[in-house]
Amino acid sequence: MSSLSNQDYLDRFGKVAVLLGGQAAEREISLTSGNAVLAGLRERGVDAHPLDPDITVLEQLRAGGFDRAFIILHGRGGEDGVIQGALETIAMPYTGSGVLGSALGMDKYRTKLAWAGAGLPTADSVLLRNSGDLAAAAALGFPLMVKPAREGSSIGMARVEDPAALAVAWEVARVHDPLVIAERWIDGAEYTCAILGREALPIIRLETPHAFYDYDAKYRADSTRYRCPCGLPERDEQRFRQLALEAFDTVGAGGWGRVDFMVDAAGKPYLLEINTVPGMTDHSLVPMAARAAGLDFPTLVLRILETSLDRG
Repeated sequence: MSSLSNQDYLDRFGKVAVLLGGQAAEREISLTSGNAVLAGLRERGVDAHPLDPDITVLEQLRAGGFDRAFIILHGRGGEDGVIQGALETIAMPYTGSGVLGSALGMDKYRTKLAWAGAGLPTADSVLLRNSGDLAAAAALGFPLMVKPAREGSSIGMARVEDPAALAVAWEVARVHDPLVIAERWIDGAEYTCAILGREALPIIRLETPHAFYDYDAKYRADSTRYRCPCGLPERDEQRFRQLALEAFDTVGAGGWGRVDFMVDAAGKPYLLEINTVPGMTDHSLVPMAARAAGLDFPTLVLRILETSLDRG
């Protein structure tokens, strides 16, 4: 428990708006995450208040006398640089990545281009803009993973085994985003590494009987298993934690977040994506990694809030 008093936190952070909900496809997850964050901050004595943003969000922030924002909006409008840019216009400090890191990190395709340009390992992929791109995707070989380029929580994702399934999956995915990625399937174990400040937290291995770590496996299923310690040799874990930091830095992300990757049978890692505003529900991975590092939930959210001080 921190030795700081409520007055200390008021002096340090002022009145904090916890931005939660929003209008993205991940609204319900954001509400759950946001309420958990709100409770954690209040437990530490922070003067925190919920705010479900709409087009009047800047006016509400000004009228409410808020001093900074804790962004826990998942998906578009909250994780893609939009709210970050809006907050910049009123000089309000906020948590996590800035405009560039948020916008680039939300776009899985351009994130992969940045990683490839920096020499970081990521699976081969094709951007599907129209039906004419399906043949190029099929040429990567099956199975493939199909996913919207700018969605989270595994929304619109599917593993496909043949050209007919690829065409169907593309049609489904483009309902969520006109830009869709077809990515070479990596056989291997799936891992995630949470980032907090300049520290890569203990890696978690994800195990699910599903074809992949989909929405149901993330938020509903009791069959999903999380291994932390992850079972990797210490040298490999340290190497992959450093890779996660490099991946985060390469796209201009900062403050806190998560990097997902696969490791194949030969021990080679393949970066999948980053999350600049990860979930903070009871199934979420960042709180799990924080616990393994000795941080309880209220301490974790306080550490995340501290990332707003860099913009104070």
